Amino acid sequence: MSLVRLNIKGISYSQTQNGAYALILNEVDGDRKLPIVIGAFEAQSIAIALEKEIKPPRPLTHDLFKNFSDRFNIVVKQVIIHKLVDGVFYSSLICERDGVEEIIDARTSDSIALALRFNAPIFTYKNILDKAGIYLKVNPNEDDEATDDNILLDEVIAEEIETKFPGGFKDKTLEELHKQLDEAVANEDYETAASLRDEISKRE
Repeated sequence: MSLVRLNIKGISYSQTQNGAYALILNEVDGDRKLPIVIGAFEAQSIAIALEKEIKPPRPLTHDLFKNFSDRFNIVVKQVIIHKLVDGVFYSSLICERDGVEEIIDARTSDSIALALRFNAPIFTYKNILDKAGIYLKVNPNEDDEATDDNILLDEVIAEEIETKFPGGFKDKTLEELHKQLDEAVANEDYETAASLRDEISKRE
């Protein structure tokens, strides 16, 4: 399967789902965007890495990983988003130490945060981009990319919720929501867990 290189376009904040962010990736040699819903902590870490002039007074978790890797001569060479199952992206860090290459499983949001710190390229497979890539519809009279990205994010979140929870949250009881929250955490689907947590908070 052929790899497609991606660039980070930016991070979009949902206007309808509190605390929901999406990392917007662009294919380098095309027009499709790959939106990935991420948590607030990861969004902050990625945003800080994108803004080179912002230096936290103490290392964030991803900065600590970078410092640790530098100390032991470990280099992240590239990130590959290699699988998409039920709306969840799976990624691998391709690392190297003393000429030996290792592949490490990681959440996509963590992988991107580390790729920025190591200046490592980001790739996905063509079939994943064919399945999840989106052509952003831009209004020719209103070229407001930030607004377009927010609309895109809200559509992605709504689609993700509908895929995982047909009919959305409205027909679920609090007990069912708590059960699904536990399942999402157990499956390491933290983005869905965040949406469930927000819905539970609204009701309680």
